[in-house]
Amino acid sequence: MAGLSITHLLIMLVVVVLLFGTSKLKNLGKDLGGAIKGFKESVKDGEQPPVVTPPAQQHLAQNAPIDSTATPVNTPKKDTV
Repeated sequence: MAGLSITHLLIMLVVVVLLFGTSKLKNLGKDLGGAIKGFKESVKDGEQPPVVTPPAQQHLAQNAPIDSTATPVNTPKKDTV
């Protein structure tokens, strides 16, 4: 037979565990799992259509009348006591 049997695979697994130890194999599995997870997330992000935001309506603000008593939009209101 030209293929690998289950016994050959088990012997190879025992040799690998003896050479590298279980802690290194555990870290290798954790690193490999993290790399696969990151790859899947990047592929998933690439498949989503880009989010289209509406353009700012600056032309309305330019033609609006100026009110000197109005509070600017981006500044917080101060409490008066």
